[in-house]
Amino acid sequence: MDLSFYKSFMSEEIRDEGRAQGRAQGRAQGRAQGRAQGRAQGRAEGILPVLEQRGISVPDKVRERITDCGDPEVLRQWLVRAVTATSAEEICAEK
Repeated sequence: MDLSFYKSFMSEEIRDEGRAQGRAQGRAQGRAQGRAQGRAQGRAEGILPVLEQRGISVPDKVRERITDCGDPEVLRQWLVRAVTATSAEEICAEK
């Protein structure tokens, strides 16, 4: 079996192009993931001051749940709830 193609210049170019595409896709995915994490962190940081401003104490367990949540949509729902909730636990309660 002739394997000379795999050592050829053309083969090297194809591999290099594939590597470059893979790196570009990885960077794009990394940026998207970074933006999602940033949105989640921003929303988590928005919930706690709302509760504090309303005079609602936030137990460590709830604070940890809020800051550990990485889902921007869930955090958006919790932020909306924080405006009218009567307790911190109510924000994270399953509806």
